[in-house]
Amino acid sequence: MAIREYFDDDDPGEAPLAEWQTKPELPTVNEIMGTEHPGKEFNLVTNKIDGSWPSTDLYLKTHYSLLREDAVANLRDAVASFCERPGTIDNKSFVIYERVYFTHIIMAHRGMAFRACFSTRRAGKRILWGYSPRLITGNIVALSPANDMFSSKCVVAVVAARPLEGVSKNPPEVDLFFAHPEDMDFDPLKEWIMVESRSGYYEAHRYTMTALQKLSRESFPLSNHICGLERKIDVPEYIASRSAVDLRAFPLADSRVESRYNRTGDSREAALKQLNIYQQNAMKHMLANKLAIVQGPPGTGKTFVSIAVLRLLLAQMGHGDPPIIIATHTNHALDQLLTQIAVFEPNYIRLGGRSKNFKVYARTLFAIKDSQPPTNLQNGLLSKGRKQHAALVTDIIQNTLKGFHQQSGDRSGSAFVHHGLLTEEQLNILEDDSNQWVTFTSQRHSDPFVAWLGDQALRFEEFCSDKEINAKIDDCDQDYEMLMEVEAEQAPNADEWECLKGKTVDLRATFPVRIFRTRHVPAQAIEEYLKFRDLWEIPREHRGAVYNELHRRLVSIVRKELREKAKLYMSNSRTLQIGKFECDYETLKTAKLIGMTTTGLSKYRGLVSALKPHVVMIEEAAEVIEAPVAVACFESLQHLILMGDHKQLKGHCAVHDLAAEPYNLDVSMFERLVQNNFPFVMLKEQRRMAPEIRRLLNPIYDELEDHESVSKFDPVPGMGDLRSFFCDHTWPEVDDSLTSKVNEIEALLVCELYCYLCLNGVPSSKITILTFYNGQRKKILKMLMDNENTRRHDPIVVTVDSYQGEENDIVILSLVRSRDGPSDGIGFLAVDNRVCVAFSRARRGLYIFGNSRHLAAASELWKQIKYILEVGEQGAPRIGNGIPVTCKHGKTMTMSSIRDWHKTNGGCEEMCGAILDCRHKCPHRCHQFPHSSVTCTQPCQYKQPCCGKQCSGYKCQETHYHSCDCSAIPALSAVSHRGNIFSPPVPPNSRSSTEEPEARLLINFSEGDTLDDSTSVDKVTKARISTERWTKFANGGARESNLALNDLAKNKEGEVPVRKTHLMDAAEEGVEVCKGATLKPMVKEGVQHKAQAGSKPELHKPVLVRHLLD
Repeated sequence: MAIREYFDDDDPGEAPLAEWQTKPELPTVNEIMGTEHPGKEFNLVTNKIDGSWPSTDLYLKTHYSLLREDAVANLRDAVASFCERPGTIDNKSFVIYERVYFTHIIMAHRGMAFRACFSTRRAGKRILWGYSPRLITGNIVALSPANDMFSSKCVVAVVAARPLEGVSKNPPEVDLFFAHPEDMDFDPLKEWIMVESRSGYYEAHRYTMTALQKLSRESFPLSNHICGLERKIDVPEYIASRSAVDLRAFPLADSRVESRYNRTGDSREAALKQLNIYQQNAMKHMLANKLAIVQGPPGTGKTFVSIAVLRLLLAQMGHGDPPIIIATHTNHALDQLLTQIAVFEPNYIRLGGRSKNFKVYARTLFAIKDSQPPTNLQNGLLSKGRKQHAALVTDIIQNTLKGFHQQSGDRSGSAFVHHGLLTEEQLNILEDDSNQWVTFTSQRHSDPFVAWLGDQALRFEEFCSDKEINAKIDDCDQDYEMLMEVEAEQAPNADEWECLKGKTVDLRATFPVRIFRTRHVPAQAIEEYLKFRDLWEIPREHRGAVYNELHRRLVSIVRKELREKAKLYMSNSRTLQIGKFECDYETLKTAKLIGMTTTGLSKYRGLVSALKPHVVMIEEAAEVIEAPVAVACFESLQHLILMGDHKQLKGHCAVHDLAAEPYNLDVSMFERLVQNNFPFVMLKEQRRMAPEIRRLLNPIYDELEDHESVSKFDPVPGMGDLRSFFCDHTWPEVDDSLTSKVNEIEALLVCELYCYLCLNGVPSSKITILTFYNGQRKKILKMLMDNENTRRHDPIVVTVDSYQGEENDIVILSLVRSRDGPSDGIGFLAVDNRVCVAFSRARRGLYIFGNSRHLAAASELWKQIKYILEVGEQGAPRIGNGIPVTCKHGKTMTMSSIRDWHKTNGGCEEMCGAILDCRHKCPHRCHQFPHSSVTCTQPCQYKQPCCGKQCSGYKCQETHYHSCDCSAIPALSAVSHRGNIFSPPVPPNSRSSTEEPEARLLINFSEGDTLDDSTSVDKVTKARISTERWTKFANGGARESNLALNDLAKNKEGEVPVRKTHLMDAAEEGVEVCKGATLKPMVKEGVQHKAQAGSKPELHKPVLVRHLLD
C-alpha cells in the first residue's frame, strides 16, 4: 500500500499546488517551440550557493526549473535553428532525419509505441549504430509534418527502443512514445521531419524532476541542514535509540558515540593497524552525525572508509531493520563497491541498470526474480493491470484499428467498411474487378486498391527506402564510455533495453501505397464518386483524389478514437508499473543492503521510499549535481552520508551556460555545503602516487601527505629515476570534424613513448593513455589499433572525464591544446577539477605532452605546475623539449624528435654485446626484452657428438641438423640439445644479414631535426620501404615466416607463445605480421613534406611497426 500511496497524485493536500509542481513529466510543444510564455520575457531563476535558502519551497522550485531548462533547452535551440535554415544538414549541435513515416503500432506494457522509419541523408555519412549516441533510449526528439517544417506544428516524442536490428535496416527504424496522447498521430502516408539535439539527455533529468515535485509535497528530512545550513548536527536517531552496539572492529573516541558502543581492547588494536588517524576521524564523523560529509582526495582511501562503516552498520542490523541504501554516480563504480561489500555481506541487491560483473549481476533484482517463482500478490495491481491491458489491446485492435491488424483475417480495405466510409458491396466489386484486371494484365497485386489506382500509386517500400550512403562514418564528440553508461542505466535486462514486446499492428497493410500523381478534383465531385456502387467506374485520372479523401477521412476517425484509447493505455501502463514495484518490494525488503546509481535513486524513488530506509550513503557525491542527492531524502531518512571530493570532477550540465554564474547548476550539494563551512572531515594521507607525482597537486591539495609506502615504488623500466616529466612542444592543435580538438604530432609522440615502455617490459595493462579530448582519444587509439603489433597489446586510451576513480602504474597524458598566436583559451584544461583528476591517476610514472607556455599564460594553476616542474626533483628539472629515457647500460638519451625514437630499440644505440647461450654475441642494439627471445644469425658451430661433424644448419639454433652416415642417428634428421628427433628440415634460407633492425614508427627526419616550432609538420611521416631488404626476405624467408605464422595461430589457441624473434625479423624487413596465411610487405603511409614555410600540413595516417615484447 505504501507504493500506491506514493504514486497517488489525486490528493494535492491542503494548499493548492504551484505551476511547477504540476508540470508534465515530458516537455510540452510550447516548451520546444519557445512559446510557453507568449508576450512575456522569460527569466530563469538563479541558484543560491552562498548562504542559506529562504525556504525549502524556493530551493526545490529553483532546482526543478534549472533541471527542466537543462533538459529542454538544446532541443528547443535545435528546432529554432532548423526554422531559420530548413535546408541545413547535420551539424555539431543537432541532427535531422528526413522522410520519417510511422509504420507500426506496438502495444507494449511500457506504453503504446509507434515504429518509425527514417532517412539519415542529411548526415552525409554512414552511421555505426552500435557505437552511435543517436536516438538512444530515453532521449527526446521533435517532429513536424514535412509540409510544415516546424512553422506551426510540432510534436514531442521519446525514444522507446532502438534495437540494432531495426536501425540496421534500409530504411532504419526506431520505436517512439508520443509525449502526450493528444499529439498522437499514426498516418502511415504522412511524411515527417525529425530533429534531435546532439547534446543533453532528457532521461538523466526526467525522474529527478518528478522526484522533486513529489518531495515538495512530503516532509523534507535534514532540510534544516541542507537548506538552512544549521551546523549543529545530532547523532542519527537509530544510533541514539540503542542502549549498546557491539563494536569489535573499529575504534571510536567521539563521546557522543563511544558511550553507546561496547568494544574490546584487542579489537581496538586490530583496527588501529588498518586505519590511519584521518580515516579513524572520518569514521567517527560518519557515525556521529546524521548528515556526514567526508572529503577524500585521490588515493586517501575514502572507499576503504566507506566499506568499513558499512561493514560496521550491517553487523549491527537487527531483525526488521530496513535495508541500507548506497548509491554511486556510475554503474562501474557501483559494481566495484558491491564487489567489495560482497566479501562480508552476501545479502545485497543491485537495483536497476545492467552489471558487467558476473557476480554482481547474479545479485541484480532482475536475476534474483528470474531465479524465483513469480510473486503473486493477493489484491496486487500487477494481475489487475495485466487483465486491463489485455482487454484494452483487444479493444483497440478489434475496434479502433479494425482492418489494420494483418493477423485479424480482415480483407484489405475492410477498415474503410468498418468505419462506414465504403459499403461491403463496393469493396466486393472492387476486389472482383481487381482480380479480372490482374488476369488480363498478368500483373499480381495482393491489394485491390493497387490495381484500381494503377500508375498513380507508389508502393510504400519505394517512397520510403533510403539510398545507401557510401561516405565516411559519422562521428560524434560524445565519449563511448558515456554512451555505455547511459545504456547500462536504462533497463534491468537486455530484452527491455533492446526492443519492445507486445502486439504489433502493421499500418502499411491498410495503406500500402501513396498517391504521387493526381489532379485536383472538387469536393462535391468526390462525394458523388464515393456513392458509386462500382468504384471502377470512377475516371482513372480522378481515382487518386478519391483515394486520398478516403484515406484522410479514415485517419481522422481513427486518430480521434486512438487518442482517447491512448489516455487509457497510459493510465494502464502506470498501473502495471506500480504493480511491478509491489512485487519488487517483496524481494527488496529481504535484503540488508541495496545498491543503485544516483539516477536510480530518482527512477526508483517510489519503490525505495516504500522500504522506509534509515541510512543512505552516496559515493562520488561531489560528482553529482545537487538535485539527485536532495531527492534521496526520503521521509524515513535518519542518516545521510556523503563521500566525495569537490576538487575532482563536477556534475555535468548539457547547457554550458547553466554551469556558470548565476545558475551554478554543476555545483553539487557536497561542494555547496563544504564551501559554506558546513562541518566535514578530510582524509589527508595518500597511498597512490609517488611523491614526485603527488607534488604536482600541491597547488590543489596543500595538506596532502604521503604514506611511507609510496616512496618505495619500483622505478619505471627504461625511465631511470624519472617519475614525472613534461615534454614541452609547440605543435599546433586543430579542430576535428565536430567540437573536439586534435594534435596529431603530439599523438605520434604519445604512441612512441607507449611503444618504448612496452619494449622495456612494461605490461600494456599497466599503462593508461589519458587525454582531455575525445577527438584526441580516437586519434591515438586509431594509431595504435591500425598496427598489428600494438593492437595485440589492447592499449588503454580514455578521456579524463571517464577515468575518475581509476588508477594505473603509468599514465601518459596528452594535453592537446597548443597555439602560437592569439588564443581562444585552453578549454577543458582551464578547469582545475579536470586537471586534478588527470594528474592524480598515476602511481609510478606520469609523463605529459603539451605546450607549457600556452597553458601557463591562460591559467594560474598551470603557471604553478610549470614552476614545480622547472624546479624539478633534487635540482633536476622535470620539463624540457625532449623526454629523457635511460637504458640498461645506464645511458640517458633525450628524445627530442620522432627521429630519436626511430633509432631506439627500447634502449640506446650501443650494441647489446651480451653472450647468448650459443656463445655468440647478441646481434641487436641495446634492448630490454629477454635473450631467450633472440634468434642468433651467426653460422652454427655445434658439433655432433656422434661423429664430431659440424651442424649442417645454416644459422645458430637450438635444433641442429645432422647429415652424416653414422648409425647413431638416422640420416637427414634434426636433433635438438634435448635429443628430440624431428622430421627433416626445410632447406635453410639464404639470409645472413646481422644488420640491426630498423623497424620503427616509420618517420624520416633529416639530420638535426628537433621537436620544436622550427621543424616543419610535413616532414614528420614520410613513408620508407627498402626494396633490397624486401627482395632479400622474399627470396629466402619461407621457413622463418611459416614458423612465425604457426606460432601466431597456436598462440591464439593458447598452445604456445609467439616466437617473438620471428615477429622481430618480419619487422626488420618492413613486413607486417598479419592474421592471414602469409606475410606481406607493409604499406606505409605518411605525411608528405612541403618545404614552403607556413604551409598547412596535410596529415595522413601514420603506421606503427613495432616488435613489442611483453
